[in-house]
Amino acid sequence: MAAPLELSCWGGGWGLPSVHSESLVVMAYAKFSGAPLKVNVIDNTWKGSRGDVPVLTTEDNIVSQPAKILNFLRKQKYNADYELSAKQGADTLAYIALLEEKLLPAVLHTFWVESDNYFTVTKPWFASRIPFPLSLILPGRMSKGALNRILLTRGVPPLYHLREVEAQIYRDAKECLNLLSNRLGTSQFFFGDTPSTLDAYVFGYLAPLYKVRFPKVQLQEHLKQLFNLCRFCDDILNSYFRLSLGGISPAGPETVDANLQKLTQLVNKESNLIEKYKSHVPLLKHFLYAL
Repeated sequence: MAAPLELSCWGGGWGLPSVHSESLVVMAYAKFSGAPLKVNVIDNTWKGSRGDVPVLTTEDNIVSQPAKILNFLRKQKYNADYELSAKQGADTLAYIALLEEKLLPAVLHTFWVESDNYFTVTKPWFASRIPFPLSLILPGRMSKGALNRILLTRGVPPLYHLREVEAQIYRDAKECLNLLSNRLGTSQFFFGDTPSTLDAYVFGYLAPLYKVRFPKVQLQEHLKQLFNLCRFCDDILNSYFRLSLGGISPAGPETVDANLQKLTQLVNKESNLIEKYKSHVPLLKHFLYAL
């Protein structure tokens, strides 16, 4: 019997199996390749401390980062690319590099740096799924990590200031979306009728932008004008994740907004209590200074 494959990842919302792009990439690839993953959604019992998600665990291995996880699955004979030609394989690598250079910075900015989105959606959502007191620390750390990643790839001459960087990354992201839309055309997937690694990456990056309800939506508005990319996301959700989402009743806009407001109030309340707990809770001191 093959060793069990367990994936620890962030959970879903807004009709998505996960709201986290890198988790979605792995989940989609597993569906496309037939890899029998047991998905463990992160909740308040989580033991992690640094946000290194998704993580694939087997009897003998612990693998993180989507590219490494996908390579591991291929070595286990779960290959979504076996029908691709050599040229299509090369195109896959080129498009993934394009996504990571041109689209990922804007995805990170939308979730983790744009203040209205971060404080009303991203921070409350993630904090509600992380055990206290780590819930007070990890979202901020993930936000700083996203900003550092953006500046590392974009904060170079002549773009010295964050505003200049922001303008450039959104221009690049819109251009990337246009290129993806032109490449997909009227096809079901990027290389015909069968999904592959490239489809997993595109879906992972696009679906959260498409589905999550943000107050600042400039990139989302552009994406929704590219109807074939929206159809692409909807088709994958309906074809590969409908059963996993079947037991979840989609919340309407009013319910989602009300829940997010409650979560925001809870997180702000916890943040105000942190100084009180620092003086007499050793565990909090450990997380603040030892991580």
